[in-house]
Amino acid sequence: MDFIQSKVDDLCKKYGTRNPFELAEYLKINVIQWDIHDEINGFYQYEKRNQLIFLNNNLSYDDQRVVCAHELGHAVLHKRSSVPFMRANTLFSIDKIEVEANKFSAYLLIPDENLFDSYDRMTIFDIAALYNVPLKLAELKFKGLF
Repeated sequence: MDFIQSKVDDLCKKYGTRNPFELAEYLKINVIQWDIHDEINGFYQYEKRNQLIFLNNNLSYDDQRVVCAHELGHAVLHKRSSVPFMRANTLFSIDKIEVEANKFSAYLLIPDENLFDSYDRMTIFDIAALYNVPLKLAELKFKGLF
């Protein structure tokens, strides 16, 4: 198990949830819905010991949940770094901190429970649809398993 998976597992166990909005609240990270330009999904900012996640309020709930999980990854893994805007293509980024935030969100939003029993019947597309996540996150979670 890698460090990011371990971090997600510890948070989920401690707070009893995989919901990124609830985790942000427990961690005292302010999530702000904001009318942001449509090319920007959200971003994380650390300012004067305050952690802030800004989400584009024009996104669907499921998209906001994915973006919040990604930005929560930055808040947990890269606490003191303000991170540039998450654009639609961020899931394809090879930048180290973006890949780490993507892995964090994949591990958070796609639980292992009951999934391993279903591998022979489910495709990566099924898993993405089941958990309402982009295919790229499902691929990150299960890289090498399919």
